[in-house]
Parts: sequence; structure tokens; C-alpha cells
Amino acid sequence: MEETNRQKKIAGILQQDLADVLQKAATDGGLRGVIISVSKVNVTADLSDAKVFLSIFPNNKAAELLKGIKSNTPLIRHELAQRTRNQLRRMPVLEFFVDDSLEYIEGVEKALKREEDPIKDADLLSKRKKS
Repeated sequence: MEETNRQKKIAGILQQDLADVLQKAATDGGLRGVIISVSKVNVTADLSDAKVFLSIFPNNKAAELLKGIKSNTPLIRHELAQRTRNQLRRMPVLEFFVDDSLEYIEGVEKALKREEDPIKDADLLSKRKKS
């Protein structure tokens, strides 16, 4: 189903404010050299839930940071509610996910350039299977 203009507008507001909140929290938490960006926000039709897709650089810290972000979701949601109090009546419930599309694109490019050849290295095939 197509997103409405209202959903797109709220997703844009949440995306912008979440990026500010998460990057500020990362620098205040002493995480130097970590970049957290919000790549996409999907809001449901009733505006009660929001799926937030995060791109975290470097990739090796993504799982650890995602765990910390999920544990601090109530604080993040409160901060967002303070920032958007004049625009939103109720703050959506936030669900965080790691956006691995850049890694996927990089893998495709390596495969096209023949840097990773699954015929020669059979271990690569297990990485590519979707479960």
C-alpha cells in the first residue's frame, strides 16, 4: 500500500530528529569515530509504529550499538517527543533495525569484479543464502 503524504511527512521529521539525537548520544557517550545515520523511517498508516533503519559505521560495532539503542528506546522516544511536541500528538513506538544495504551492494560489486568467486571459495555460498 502506498504511503500517504502525512506518513511521509512524519517519517521525514522523525528521521531528521532521530539522526540528531543518536549522533549527539554517540558523541556524548564517548564513541569517537562512530557514525550513526538514519537511512529510512517507515510509519504505519495509523501513525502508532515506526520502523527505523540505521546505518552504522564502522560495521563491526553495529550489533553492539543496536543493542544499546534498543535498551535506551524509552529515553530516545521521550527526547523525540520533546522535540516534536508541536507537530505530533502521540509519539509512535520505535523499532530499530540495522540497514545492511550498503554491505549488500558492496558484496554484489565484489562479485561482479570477481574479487569473491563462490565457485573457487564454497564458504561464500553460505553467507549469501537467505533464511
